[in-house]
Amino acid sequence: MPQAFRSTLLSLRDLLLSAGPLAFLAVGLLVLAYWWLNPTPPRQVTLATGPAQSAYEAFGKRYQKALAAEGIEVVLVPSDGSSANLQLLRDGLADLAFVQGGTAELLPSDQEELQSLGSLFVEPLWLFYRTPDAPKRKQSGPLDSLPQLRGLRVNVGTPGSGVPTLMEKLLDANSMKPTDVKLSRLGQTDATVQFLAGKLDVLVFASAPESMMVQMLLQTPGVQLMDFAQNEAYGRRFPFLSPVSLPRGVVDLAGNVPPEDVRLVASTTALLAREPTHPALLQLFAQAGQVLHGGAGWFNRAREFPNTRHSELPIAAEADRAINEPVPLLQRYLPFWLANLIERMWLVLGILLAALLPLSRIVPPLYQFRVRSRVFRWYGRLREIESDMELGQLPRTELAQALDQLEIQVEKVSVPLSYADELYALRNHIHLVRQKLPQA
Repeated sequence: MPQAFRSTLLSLRDLLLSAGPLAFLAVGLLVLAYWWLNPTPPRQVTLATGPAQSAYEAFGKRYQKALAAEGIEVVLVPSDGSSANLQLLRDGLADLAFVQGGTAELLPSDQEELQSLGSLFVEPLWLFYRTPDAPKRKQSGPLDSLPQLRGLRVNVGTPGSGVPTLMEKLLDANSMKPTDVKLSRLGQTDATVQFLAGKLDVLVFASAPESMMVQMLLQTPGVQLMDFAQNEAYGRRFPFLSPVSLPRGVVDLAGNVPPEDVRLVASTTALLAREPTHPALLQLFAQAGQVLHGGAGWFNRAREFPNTRHSELPIAAEADRAINEPVPLLQRYLPFWLANLIERMWLVLGILLAALLPLSRIVPPLYQFRVRSRVFRWYGRLREIESDMELGQLPRTELAQALDQLEIQVEKVSVPLSYADELYALRNHIHLVRQKLPQA
């Protein structure tokens, strides 16, 4: 092995041994910080959606596809609807869920255990009726108020959907009792089949217009949509309701469906998350929501949703930043996992850098000591030989042999070129002691 190469290897070894304790401390602190901060999100998360063919199910599949691009598996949990989703969150059976405002009573514990990722879209209250049923009503003409439902067969959906709770509030506001109408609580599919077969008079849905059932019923001949003439009053009486309008022709421009503007009331649906859900997952869902819900719709203009208004629960900090602030600088140029790691570890990295910079000053002196010690430790042996020589206790042959052995050992010593002068000084001093040997 060439001497220069061997010297380089030794220099690197000494440098690593000198800086090793400091590097070990830095790595240990980083591992501890990583364990404590837990910056990397889990690879699987559960999202409670809704019944089959509902808007919640459709949006759940879109979130599933969006997060799959980041390596996150979104497990969709079907349910009866909004109220069931809220209970799944409370029971810890889902990490996130779609929950509609006003469809369930929030508990005091929900304010601490749940948080909102913002309002995503509006869900109008769709009240469909069949025109042949008009003679059964006490008043002729189209339906435009809830008291006209007296005596009719009305399906309000399963209890888990939250619509029964919402309808109960609206009926009470109209001085009506649930017994004033013939209520049924069938699922969407079964209720629609019976409705089209004439076994039900009215269907009540609370769903986004993306729902396949809503789309189908809006274009079914003989099916009418109730016009809420008092939608402004409902919006003033109930904070979770907003007056909206279904514009003429928005369903089908060519067919002019609906033939005129229809006034409706709508609640806002939010994406809720349990408090323990990883912050990075909240950020991913909030950013995906910007893409999935930011376009124009039947009841909103572009970029009106998602928003942080009308929230019944605290807004998660990650959602607030995603909705109301620009995309973080690092995420514009780096993959999400790397940008997230840096964003959540930068403070720790700064503290470590501030602490380790002063400590790093001990590395050069320690390195110098290690290199020079390979030379200086032989001076001790040289001093012993010289002392024996001065005392005259050993014959000249043994002293000469001891110096020969020392020279052999010193020849094996390798130091960086910058320390070669000290090695040659040692050899020179051995030669000087050899000259002092008594003559034979």
